[in-house]
Amino acid sequence: MLFDKKGNNPALAVGYLFKGLGLLTSTSLRSFILIPVLINLALYSVALTLGYYYISDLINQFIPSWLHWLNWILWPLFFVSFFIAGFFTFTVLANLIASPFYGKLSAKTLSLVTKQDTETKEQPLPLVVSAELKRATYLLTRAIPLVIVSFIPGLNVLAPFLWALFGAWGMALEYCAYPLENAGLLFTEQQQLLKSVRFGALSFGGAAALGLTIPVLNILIAPAAVIGATLYVNDIKQD
Repeated sequence: MLFDKKGNNPALAVGYLFKGLGLLTSTSLRSFILIPVLINLALYSVALTLGYYYISDLINQFIPSWLHWLNWILWPLFFVSFFIAGFFTFTVLANLIASPFYGKLSAKTLSLVTKQDTETKEQPLPLVVSAELKRATYLLTRAIPLVIVSFIPGLNVLAPFLWALFGAWGMALEYCAYPLENAGLLFTEQQQLLKSVRFGALSFGGAAALGLTIPVLNILIAPAAVIGATLYVNDIKQD
């Protein structure tokens, strides 16, 4: 499989996320959306509670006393970094738990838009979970340097921007994985395909990551992103 270069168009890529949001009300997809939404509701409620009670204390602990005079600059930077990192972590966890349902949602979406029982190579549950763990490991090993940067005075000014870029790429890998796995492609092949339309993938992932930071919308954005990614991949693929 190859991707058409039109997939590099940021506006086109982001548009598919909105199409995914529009299809959340589809009666054909409803049964595949309900459980992931409930999983997201539970996990993001936990994330919000932990953030409210603990993040500000952690931030204050990590700012040295000799830098307290810079609190007005450093505190917002630390908060943004922790906010993005925290929600990104909970998103990966939520997707790991909901991954079996997202594969089925992607397959059903493809059948709906093609108006036929499209042949898919939907993977067995152990392979789906294994693939999700590989993505989580890939992202975790690349997140560690960003965590370190977030604690280094001076360099941490760049941390929110680096986290945003990393989150966009991570979300593109995450949500495009489901239609690509259904097409029988492994994680390494998925990476190479998305790199061929990097700007479009980053735009789609960035829009999804932004949606995940908006209360209430973040409960719905994951299944919408799975649907949108399925439409995106289906439209730009070249067999």
